[in-house]
Amino acid sequence: MKSTKELVRRLATDDTGGEVLEYALIAGLIVVGAIVAIKSVGTKVLARWTSLNASV
Repeated sequence: MKSTKELVRRLATDDTGGEVLEYALIAGLIVVGAIVAIKSVGTKVLARWTSLNASV
């Protein structure tokens, strides 16, 4: 029983891997932002390309 309590106590106080989680969340936000920007710019570029193609 003592070893189980010790294991639970160590798991509760262990904070290793916290930085990795933070970096993963930041990277995820950057990826989502890049996807939104590419979609926004992509539609504008496609509209411009279609307009240029029609004028030729």
